[in-house]
Amino acid sequence: MSTTHITQMKAYGTNLVAGVSPGSGGKKIYNLPVFDLVEEVVKEFGPIDTTIICVHPYQVLDAALEAIASQIQQIIIISAGVPPLDMVQLLRKTEACETLVVGPNSPGIIVPGQILLGTQPSEFYTPGSVGIVSRSSTLTYEVAWELTKAGLGQSISVSIGSDAIVGSSFLQWLQILDEDESTEAIVLVGQPGGGSEEAAAQYIAETIDKPVIAYIAGRHAPPAKHWRQTGTLATVVGREQNFGTAQNKVAAFAAAGVPVADRPSQIPELLKQAIAQGVGV
Repeated sequence: MSTTHITQMKAYGTNLVAGVSPGSGGKKIYNLPVFDLVEEVVKEFGPIDTTIICVHPYQVLDAALEAIASQIQQIIIISAGVPPLDMVQLLRKTEACETLVVGPNSPGIIVPGQILLGTQPSEFYTPGSVGIVSRSSTLTYEVAWELTKAGLGQSISVSIGSDAIVGSSFLQWLQILDEDESTEAIVLVGQPGGGSEEAAAQYIAETIDKPVIAYIAGRHAPPAKHWRQTGTLATVVGREQNFGTAQNKVAAFAAAGVPVADRPSQIPELLKQAIAQGVGV
């Protein structure tokens, strides 16, 4: 994580207390005290709410398990390319202790005007009532900027990550946003690979009471191309031919009655229409 990101989080009001880097205890990095172990940070500062992990992908599992052992309830993994079996092991562990994992390959979470956890560029955001949940990174910022330009502020924006296996899911965050009193409408940003968007579409149709607008990236990408890490686990024996494609995801949202934008710039208008019509309410 760069000086820019540390400085931006501090300037945004995020209470960063320390860094952890084995072998560097006692030093300072970006004006933060550095410790060798997470448990030393907890001993010094008391309970820690969130840890942001940006180590080599093969070191992520150890870092996350150390955080869990120190009772940290939210883990944000910036690193991309974490080995899938490491993520399987981590998720089994988090299920037993109810730890929320965001990522890997995620720029994190921002509550505009309040807190920034990760690398999201805060200048694209403004406080409001639209929640954003996304599998993308840069597209998340683009959608936020389109909303900001249209006068639609955001309550929270989270990128769940675009590795093949991620921690928290669309379903978890849809539930969080549906229960969040400051969120009045939701924008979901998906992309090819896997079946998480199809599951989200069904969940929205059955459960969500707020207006939802979807946008699926990569609709015009060559069908044989993998979409970054998300496509690496998409080819499974017995799956239908269109499994994981952008077209399949668009069709799932259409069947669920969720408006799908053709491009990010179309999202604000569709959102305003959905809110005015009470779609999902």
